[in-house]
Amino acid sequence: MSKSYSGNVFNPTRRAVVGAAGAAAALAALGAPGRVFAQEKLKVAAVYTVPVEQQWVSRIHKAANAAKDRGEIEYVYSENVSSADNERVLREYAETGNKLIIGEVFGIEEASRVIAKDYPEVAFLMGSSFKPDEAVPNFSVFDNYIQDASYLTGIVAGAMSKTKNIGMVGGYPIPEVNRLMHAFMAGVKETAPDAKFQVAFIGSWFDPPKAKETAFAQIEAGADLMYAERFGVSDAAKEKGVLAIGNVIDTQPDYPETVVASALWHFEPTLDKAIAEVKAGTFKAADYGVYSFMKEGGSSLAPFGTFEDKIPADIKALVAEKEKAIKDGSLVTVINDEEPKSS
Repeated sequence: MSKSYSGNVFNPTRRAVVGAAGAAAALAALGAPGRVFAQEKLKVAAVYTVPVEQQWVSRIHKAANAAKDRGEIEYVYSENVSSADNERVLREYAETGNKLIIGEVFGIEEASRVIAKDYPEVAFLMGSSFKPDEAVPNFSVFDNYIQDASYLTGIVAGAMSKTKNIGMVGGYPIPEVNRLMHAFMAGVKETAPDAKFQVAFIGSWFDPPKAKETAFAQIEAGADLMYAERFGVSDAAKEKGVLAIGNVIDTQPDYPETVVASALWHFEPTLDKAIAEVKAGTFKAADYGVYSFMKEGGSSLAPFGTFEDKIPADIKALVAEKEKAIKDGSLVTVINDEEPKSS
């Protein structure tokens, strides 16, 4: 049966169901994970539960497009896939010749591994809160372990806050959010040991209006600097004339007088490693989270830009010193996955 695409985006709501005969033929054409694809353009598909504009997913999408532009992979993706459709879309991509499937499975952890077992010839690299399981050898996990960069932004935040009352708005209190918040708070304590934190979660990965309203409440309660883990927080900070710290992407160009610093995630080292493993026929269950560490090139501190001359020189020197230590391994940022609390 036919498959419908909208440009480069696979639309699960319009796609016809793959017939049993077609699926069998597709599976027969696939190689097992041990097959070497070194000279072939790898077929990669992605399944995202949010729009590709959402900051976390945007970094995966950016890395995949970079690999596509280099001619290493073919790349198709689905965005805004609901939980009800997620399993079906994963299966359909697995049945249509894709050798590597990427995305995030935070809402379907167990089900996604069942799917991977059903398609042992396909490599899965998924954002997950769980660790890899050798019982599912074709399923690897990753997360944005950018705690190094988050810690550095905290050092700046502690110095820039006048009230030492800092607001923090996150999506969900899960490890990938919690560890970055804790690292940021640890950085703040370096320059503002008496700082207090207001911590809130909006229960959504993409609800800018709700994030904005939550930020407004924290600002009304005295916060003069916001940790913007979700879209919408920097809008509130801008409207109220307070500062913000960015997360995952650099939004300072959109908020030049608001966003002081940002912790950036670079997914390229993670994806490039997976592509190399699949092509070499050596892909196996592993935790790819380490490739988000600063020393691996997976995270960085965004340029200070419009705040270059507003951040005290001694603070910038301290940040540079800590960054050097992180990169040479003499300083290891603590990873704390527990839910942070207001103080």
